[in-house]
Amino acid sequence: MSNTARDYYQVLGVSRDANEQEIKSAYRKMAMRYHPDKNPENKEAEEQFKEAAEAYSVLSDSSKRSVYDRFGHQGLSGAGGGFGGFDPTVFSDFSDILGDFFGFGDIFGAGGGGRRRSSRERGSDLRYDLQISFEEAAFGVKTKIRVPRLELCKGCGGSGSEKGAGPTTCPQCQGRGQVRYQQGFLSISRTCGQCRGTGEVISNPCKLCRGNGRVRAEKTLEIKIPAGVDNGSRLRIAGEGDIGARGGEWGDLYVVVYVKEHAYFEREGVDLHCNVPVSFSQAALGAEIKVPTLEGDEEPLKIPEATQSGTTFRIRGKGIPNINGHGRGDLFITVRVLTPQKLTREQRRLLEQLGTVSSVENKPTEKKILERVKDIFG
Repeated sequence: MSNTARDYYQVLGVSRDANEQEIKSAYRKMAMRYHPDKNPENKEAEEQFKEAAEAYSVLSDSSKRSVYDRFGHQGLSGAGGGFGGFDPTVFSDFSDILGDFFGFGDIFGAGGGGRRRSSRERGSDLRYDLQISFEEAAFGVKTKIRVPRLELCKGCGGSGSEKGAGPTTCPQCQGRGQVRYQQGFLSISRTCGQCRGTGEVISNPCKLCRGNGRVRAEKTLEIKIPAGVDNGSRLRIAGEGDIGARGGEWGDLYVVVYVKEHAYFEREGVDLHCNVPVSFSQAALGAEIKVPTLEGDEEPLKIPEATQSGTTFRIRGKGIPNINGHGRGDLFITVRVLTPQKLTREQRRLLEQLGTVSSVENKPTEKKILERVKDIFG
């Protein structure tokens, strides 16, 4: 390169003390901006692209950068880099930088002839949405599901070819899996569109699967939903997804659990909450009542005298089993004093009599200091 060449640091727009990552990032931006794919037939952009690549090839190499910092362009002449003029081999180490942006498996001829892609592909993962009852989620359940998926074609054993026939070399890429073409000063390789990079094509496809090697079918699976699963839980069943193409391994099946709402229980983690009505006399005088549990039986609960509406009681160990198998949550019962909507004459007479001996001053009640503090600070 002549003495009139631009300073490499100026070319990339970085300072002379820029680190390796800053230099690499600056080059990426310029490569994106001036790459010939984005600027066809633009000679000016092509020259800027070459200039940026040459600058990066020097500044990214610690030994070349050291020589350049001391002696400039003159110090690099004859240093084996072809710096007396543009040398396309400076691109040979850039596939890790530019390949991410332009999708080239072998860029600038750096790969030495291209690489065939493995014909085996892992099968796709599948999703199955399963709705279960509240009780089934709490205590677990075994159930059967029918999963539509891709399975190995029995007609060809997964090869995609009719029996006795096999794949042939792709005529478009001659088995290399990539096709090469010239664009400006670049020699670029891309995945072959006919064989999709495998280097082989099916010349006599199986009539059952039409050359795919896989057919759509349904499989019945018995699965176990563990106790304690919650709404939206996802269970992975390995190897029960689609079969991979051309002998590839099976994908996985993900069962997403949706839990129906319960008529009167609400779940909070491993705890259950339930509202239970009580009469005025039960709340005032105290009583022992029976409350429902998730198992379907009833649990005795003692209501103490002078219980206020909204009071919550806890029954330990009657909540949801922990999914890890250790213990259960609790059941919280909130009592609500039920005011009768229709009164018999006798009930009305007794309540009126009670009203003459028991009265409440209908004034707002003063909040406790602690409650007021809670309100202020949220």
